[in-house]
Amino acid sequence: MKIFYGVQGTGNGHITRARVMANELYAAGIEVTFQFTGRDADKFFDMEVFNGYQHKEGLTFNTNKGQVSYLKTALNSSPIRFISDIKTLDLTDYDLVISDFEPVTAWAAKKQKKQVLGIGHQYAFNHNIPRAGSDPLADTVMRYFAPTDLGIGLHWHHFDQAILPPIIETPELPQQIIKDKIVVYLPFESQEAVIKLLSPYTDYQFHIYSPTPIKSKYSHIICNSLSRVGFQKDLFDCVGIISNAGFELASESLQLGKKILAKPLHAQMEQISNAAALKKLNYGQTMMDMNSTAIENWLEDNNAVQISYPNVAKLIVEWIQQGMPAMNKAYTEKVWSEVDVVRFKV
Repeated sequence: MKIFYGVQGTGNGHITRARVMANELYAAGIEVTFQFTGRDADKFFDMEVFNGYQHKEGLTFNTNKGQVSYLKTALNSSPIRFISDIKTLDLTDYDLVISDFEPVTAWAAKKQKKQVLGIGHQYAFNHNIPRAGSDPLADTVMRYFAPTDLGIGLHWHHFDQAILPPIIETPELPQQIIKDKIVVYLPFESQEAVIKLLSPYTDYQFHIYSPTPIKSKYSHIICNSLSRVGFQKDLFDCVGIISNAGFELASESLQLGKKILAKPLHAQMEQISNAAALKKLNYGQTMMDMNSTAIENWLEDNNAVQISYPNVAKLIVEWIQQGMPAMNKAYTEKVWSEVDVVRFKV
């Protein structure tokens, strides 16, 4: 079986999910060609698992100071290049096309009348799940950015819908955590502003990761370049994480039992909805702006949640090999029965 798999690369969450899927697809003996879009080719890192992936420019969202700008997104796009990439992508020899919210692959499949399967968090919004920050423009982007024929939606909770748990690695849980260690991942915010906001809290050690790190003059604030290995190492034994409201990182944090403080991107419906879901489920705290009071209250709160999720990637690969039968509630309820939620004090 040959699969063409397109992955949106604007953020790291889609790539993290694709790494897990890649390992399970390879283990099943499936031949996969990966394509990544959404950022410059030299901005990808730790990509060895994808075995010589393809890269196209695609489409990406323009952000500034923690907010999505749809106007700048449109002005900075290259529609002629985008259309050319769609026209030149030949999917003839593939048995299945998968898109993780990747537009070139999705539109090329649509043009060539090839069935395309969507796998990702965005496809959960086709169901009745917590939704906030929506407007006609956001709804249009969600519907037409990367259209698919069939979508497997992923979320932290089923909300009585036919969706699946997150696709994440299932590592061993840390035996000990460092109670003053906080990981910070706010790549769309001003890093100077982040450091200034965290500087008063000298009882904690903040490990900041960003695409363009700056030097910190504070001994309790450590700034790091993006690194999959380094980030995972710090995430493993920290007590909590301050991040934007991306789905995949929150999923990893919940599985590891980390406290979460999420600051969603403004004008980004998915992240605002994620923050609403975290609050509704009592899985984490949120702040709509960079707020010192919210940070202080969260640092002093010792409540955390640890969720054990099954190997969803393996289940999806098996489902594909079975011919992709209807993924109804009877199927998804069986998967959710394996999920275990534990609330505890850190």
